[in-house]
Amino acid sequence: MGRIHEWRGFAFIGVVLVAQAFVDFAPAGPWDSRSFSRGMIGLVGLACLYLAWFRFTFDQKGVAPTINLWSNPKETWLNVVLVGLGLLMAIKIAVWQQWSDVLPEPATMILAVIGLLIVLNGLYVGIITVGVLAPSSEEE
Repeated sequence: MGRIHEWRGFAFIGVVLVAQAFVDFAPAGPWDSRSFSRGMIGLVGLACLYLAWFRFTFDQKGVAPTINLWSNPKETWLNVVLVGLGLLMAIKIAVWQQWSDVLPEPATMILAVIGLLIVLNGLYVGIITVGVLAPSSEEE
């Protein structure tokens, strides 16, 4: 049986919009700023990519990856933290290598926020599944 919630449309639109943010082709918009329009289009693209990832991963509509959706949170929370830290390290390398001429100006800041949210989500799941807030054997 196939997936119930289709994700490919969101992924395609997200890739197109994010790719568009790397070229200087955007209308000035009502705020009379082409760079602001480019940034807004890129943010909408990132939102579409997130929705595609959520639908692909959990096969349902939504935006919050609550713990009851995870198949095995006790074992995978560390992977989530490592992905977030990897994203933060990639951003740091991009800054060290001065890739600012390739990346849009606020890209590193936006990706840093996303990386920190990923780390925070993983740490929260770790704390409540195997950490100090995990249910003890007395409570079960």
